[in-house]
Parts: sequence; structure tokens; C-alpha cells
Amino acid sequence: HVQLVESGGGSVEAGGSLRLSCVASGYTFDKNCMGWFRQAPGKEREGVATIEGIGRTTYADSVKGRFTISRDNAKNTLYLQMNSLKPEDTAMHYCAFDLRPPGLKPRYIGRWGQGTQVTVS
Repeated sequence: HVQLVESGGGSVEAGGSLRLSCVASGYTFDKNCMGWFRQAPGKEREGVATIEGIGRTTYADSVKGRFTISRDNAKNTLYLQMNSLKPEDTAMHYCAFDLRPPGLKPRYIGRWGQGTQVTVS
């Protein structure tokens, strides 16, 4: 039974940085595609960044060059480094496990985290 716990959200001014973390337990996740998604009020949830077990990454156009997704398989932890934050990045950010097919629009997601709020003013 996989559990995902996110942390690292908060409130920052535009141009600032945050690093989100997602610790997975109950499974060794080194082969599964994982990712970060976000949902702003009144909008649909959207893919932000994903990373496959082999390390291949994908990013939404809106965050390319500003966000970096990474994983530490030894620690079962997924990260999202967010730089040059903009007000439009304000959203609840969710960690997701086992994306199939791998990428920003999977048809199946094995597990969601509870979410961590990012607010940029």
C-alpha cells in the first residue's frame, strides 16, 4: 500500500523559490514514473513535470527552464525545485505515483499525495 507525503509548499513573492518533496512509503518506487501535478481554484488539474525510473523527464511548457524534477531512489523521495515563481504558479501541488503511460497526461495514476499549497504573490 503506497503512501505519498508532500512537504515544502508555502507562500513566496514572485521571483522566489520553493522546493517540494514527496516521500513514498510502502513500495520501492525506483522503476515507476512519478510526477507533480497542480490544480488552481476553478481550473482542472494539470501535469507540471514527470520523471521515469530511467530518469527521463517531461515538463509543461509553462514551467520549462524554471522548474526541475528529480528523484532520490535510495530515499524514496521525489523533488520539485521551483525557481522564478510567478503568481500563475499558485495552486495546490500534488505528487503522483505510477503514471501510465509515462508523461503529463497519463490514463492511470496509481496513487496521489494529499497535496501541498504553493502561493505566489
